[in-house]
Amino acid sequence: MPQLPEGVPVPDDGALPAWVVGSHPTRFGVYVHVPFCSVRCGYCDFNTYTASELGGGASQHSYATTALSEVTLARRVLDDAGLGERPVSTVFFGGGTPTMLPASDLVRILGGVRDAWGLADDAEVTTEANPDSVTPQSLAELRAGGFTRVSFGMQSAVPHVLATLDRTHDPLRIPDVVRWARDAGLDVSLDLIYGTPGETLDDWRASLEAAIATDVDHVSAYALVVEPGTKMGAQVKRGLLPLPDEDDQATKYELADALLAAAGYEWYEVSNWARGGIEGPHACRHNLAYWRGDDWWGVGPGAHSYVAGAHPEHAGVRWWNVKHPRRYAALLEDGRSPGAARELLTHEDGELERVMLQVRLSEGLPLDALTPSARTAVATLVGQGLLDGRAALGADGRDRRALLTLRGRLLADAVVRALT
Repeated sequence: MPQLPEGVPVPDDGALPAWVVGSHPTRFGVYVHVPFCSVRCGYCDFNTYTASELGGGASQHSYATTALSEVTLARRVLDDAGLGERPVSTVFFGGGTPTMLPASDLVRILGGVRDAWGLADDAEVTTEANPDSVTPQSLAELRAGGFTRVSFGMQSAVPHVLATLDRTHDPLRIPDVVRWARDAGLDVSLDLIYGTPGETLDDWRASLEAAIATDVDHVSAYALVVEPGTKMGAQVKRGLLPLPDEDDQATKYELADALLAAAGYEWYEVSNWARGGIEGPHACRHNLAYWRGDDWWGVGPGAHSYVAGAHPEHAGVRWWNVKHPRRYAALLEDGRSPGAARELLTHEDGELERVMLQVRLSEGLPLDALTPSARTAVATLVGQGLLDGRAALGADGRDRRALLTLRGRLLADAVVRALT
């Protein structure tokens, strides 16, 4: 499990820097981290815990109440900074497995968010879920309580691949949970992972075809990354599993893009495809808010938050909560912020992050947003087939933009390095 970054202390009352004052034109979102899982997957390095009772006020039973304490603190902090009047545009429950909690608890937390700030009329409210953690009844309860979207961790349709990933659900259950969610009136996304040790190209094709056959609204496909400190990381270190092969993963990405495009899905971010693309109704607006630099508050242990600011030296402030649920609950019970530390972002930091995130989107990054030295790299990147030449020239009738080609998506990190 990765360590939190270093930073400067967060005040006990959670107050934002004095220069983060006044209204921002950006939208405002809320992320809720639910740190519980029934089984810890071998590849996972997220801040999750399998014990059903952690004690110290941090049990699953009391978690909704604890999270609502942070929502109350967040409203006060944002009010004090003059930022408390914006309705929430998106809410995303992640984890962990949020649906390890009863649907009534998730609805109660959402109700606290609604009471604190209000929800925009078209608010997107998503929860992640494992296929074996929902029922038709729980999904209907979520929809009735204000949820609009569910993202299922499918990962693969092939039993031996799921076993290597330590996933416990039956892949034959996927069509059922998609149908249940659809019947409840929820938009549905499926998350897939490619490059698992032992996964063949035919295995990956079968997973893609199974996902497409459900006719979901949105598909995410992520290359497996083996993180140090995970069970899979230890297996690779001992030689029990091979490292994922980059060429194999590139081939599988190209297959995903081809099959998804043929089925009517448009890529809108390097790892995400949706019917209607980036401007359509099914792109994940919460994640788009991250990539476009909107403000958000992260509720829960280990959750990160960000607020932009207006200051000669600083572009905004990012902070993160303590990781362990017991410590998180104890701080809130004591009336203190659960913030572990924060960083004050310089304008250079802000511009770097803007390039890193927005260049991954299908709308591209306006060339005017780049530094003069970075703009000189665009022609080379076009020549290498990494950026779209027509978009760079504005030949498609839009502003001149840095827009990734398919090859550029495979080498997005290299493109970012050249543009920063």
